[in-house]
Amino acid sequence: MGQIEDLRLFVQIVDSRSISGAAEQLHIAKSAVSRRLALLEQRYAARLIYRKPGHWQITSTGHELYQRAVDVVNDVDEVENDFTEAAQQLAGPLVVSVPREFGQSFLNPALMAFKIRHPEIQLMVDFDDRKIDLLRDNYDFAIRIAVDLEPNLIGNRIGSVGHQMFASPAYLARRGTPNQLSELKQHDLLDYGATRRSSWSFKNAKGKTQTIEFQPSLNSNSGAFLLEAAKKGIGISKLPEFICQTSIEAGQLVPLLTDLSSPEFGIYLVYSEKRRLNRRMRLFAEEMKTACSPADDQTVS
Repeated sequence: MGQIEDLRLFVQIVDSRSISGAAEQLHIAKSAVSRRLALLEQRYAARLIYRKPGHWQITSTGHELYQRAVDVVNDVDEVENDFTEAAQQLAGPLVVSVPREFGQSFLNPALMAFKIRHPEIQLMVDFDDRKIDLLRDNYDFAIRIAVDLEPNLIGNRIGSVGHQMFASPAYLARRGTPNQLSELKQHDLLDYGATRRSSWSFKNAKGKTQTIEFQPSLNSNSGAFLLEAAKKGIGISKLPEFICQTSIEAGQLVPLLTDLSSPEFGIYLVYSEKRRLNRRMRLFAEEMKTACSPADDQTVS
């Protein structure tokens, strides 16, 4: 066996947390796995795993070797797959988790265009706001919208989402247009969430943070519902621009206090550290980045 295959075997042992589990995954005898692990330890003159009946623990040297071996094995697999598949169709499954309202309000055209361009890819899109376990649930990618990327995830920021306050022309004709943040307390405010008391924070043109605390007139965990409520003149809402932009362009909603800005949320395309990016995944990542990061404006709107 070559060094790459020995490293692949070691990665499988650590991932399986047992020699027998690795043997089962690799379809070879347990004794063969034990022997090759012993030879690997002899080669590097170091104990990689403490093992005895009822006890299994990777050493610090073993952990360092595992981290580097994962990268080596993944790189070799990527080269192998790319060149052996170069003359073949880009076929196979691609499973993606997308936030429901972001996907249905903004990303739908890009997802459909991707599928039309690559009909041989078996695309499965799960519109769900829950935080899935990428490896356990066997997802290739998840798209997350957050202020910062979670530390246990690997991924790239492919765009950003701004938020905006708005109301319908009918509501403003009836209740008046607020000219400063403090005036919002005299208005019906529609809030995303379920709290009886809420707050909105903004920065003014000088970078100073201003916050208003209020009791929402209407709460919901659905941005689409709050959008419709605002369009019907029920109150003022603050929602992501990808939800409200079309209605603003159609004159159904009017932006308010546009000199104030709220924190941007990043759009992240994330994947498990144990997932190797194949050609399908890299192609999908490139097209989603193009969809979420227009060249002339890095903010989704």
